[in-house]
Amino acid sequence: MIRTRFAPSPTGYIHIGNVRSAIYPYLLARQGHGDFILRIEDTDQARYVEGATKLIEETLAWIGMQWDEGPIVGGPNAPYFQSERKAIYHQWAQKLIDMGRAYADDTSSEQIQKYREECAKNKVPYLYRNFRPENPPAWHEGLPLRFRADPKPRKWHDEVIGDLEAGPEVQDDIILIKADGLPTYNFAHIVDDAEMGVTHVMRGVEYLSSTPNYLALYEAFGLNVPRLVSLPHILAPTGNKKLGKRDGAKSVTEYREDGVLAEAMLNYLACLGWNDGTEQEIYTMEELVQRFSLAKIQTSGARYDETKLLWMNGQWIRKIFDEEGVDALYERTLGFWPAAADAYDDSYRKAVLSILYDRLKTLSDLREMTTYFFTDPVIDLDLIVNNKFLKKFSEEELSDMLQISSHKLEKLDDWQADKLQTALNELLEETGKKPAELFSIIRIALSFAPFSPALHLTMNVLGKNVTLARLQKVVTALEND
Repeated sequence: MIRTRFAPSPTGYIHIGNVRSAIYPYLLARQGHGDFILRIEDTDQARYVEGATKLIEETLAWIGMQWDEGPIVGGPNAPYFQSERKAIYHQWAQKLIDMGRAYADDTSSEQIQKYREECAKNKVPYLYRNFRPENPPAWHEGLPLRFRADPKPRKWHDEVIGDLEAGPEVQDDIILIKADGLPTYNFAHIVDDAEMGVTHVMRGVEYLSSTPNYLALYEAFGLNVPRLVSLPHILAPTGNKKLGKRDGAKSVTEYREDGVLAEAMLNYLACLGWNDGTEQEIYTMEELVQRFSLAKIQTSGARYDETKLLWMNGQWIRKIFDEEGVDALYERTLGFWPAAADAYDDSYRKAVLSILYDRLKTLSDLREMTTYFFTDPVIDLDLIVNNKFLKKFSEEELSDMLQISSHKLEKLDDWQADKLQTALNELLEETGKKPAELFSIIRIALSFAPFSPALHLTMNVLGKNVTLARLQKVVTALEND
């Protein structure tokens, strides 16, 4: 049975690369009806950030990736925090000591630095095994424990890159247990994966250079090597380096707070380094589980493109509305409306959402795009007189256009969208104006916004009283200007 894991370090915010590293093992586990394990690698106490574990858990849950074993849910391989598994690592370390494959190292950091300087001076690679102490002390907590390497050519298969090999020159006496008694990543993940029965190890391609040392540990313990899967780098928008904090990408939490949907984030990140060979771009979780394949993970880096993410988010907003209805989308919008919307009931806000959802890139766009539905806009005549369709008209002519429109609309008994559209079309004939002219003056008078939905829909949602009152206010402003 397939068993995969996501093993993040709680050292701060959870970024794009972290989540992509969780999505692929999750999809593989679900596809194979296996288990997905969440394991917290918190042995680097100096970098530990309070609350980071909760953030990891909340982010996975938000995206829809529920783990089968790990924090909160428990499981047969508990504990799932490395800081709580110290005794387990010491037991495995003792096996290596008993085999003569590990030794305590009491060499001072100053002496190690001298070794490095000596190698640099002689222009040879620094390998600690070349300075291995002849009579190391008995190991106890407080001393680092090192692996006694057995350098040899190593060959292995990577599910993404293919067959690989490395020579003995890249294998060294790596540290297994630090002086504080906690393991290094290099040792802990080998032990944990073995204890938890992990069948596929997915991690960034940057770990390739360390793989020969990992293979040596598997060999020393007599363990079967799990299937190794190297994930391509996520590149900065420029495409010339790995994506970093300074390259504009926000944390997943920030995107969530900005109104990016979980479905869109999952969809975008899953396709950032993977493609099923088709032209399809919008995938549900179910489709991703069905179509995911290790063979389709690309070997080259994937360029991060926030514009594409926001485009995809807009597609998902429309998809949810079209397939699940306004109620389903409205539930996602709570907390993203302008403050003035609090005075209006759900039915009115749903009506607003229904006529402009297809213009949203993120849910937070609601704050800017819907304000005039909840509060009268500030009249700015410059928006009217400088409009490219209206600047040829005098203020008197503009006022006349609004008054004629107001009188026509006032007589309308059935204030419905189709009736409003008919009335607007009749106004075009009666005034002899072009749609861009007449509709522009009415639209601006109602919203004073750079964008509004179709005019008849906007008027329908605003209602007859508000529509007529706003038109009259602008008439008055034009006449008094």
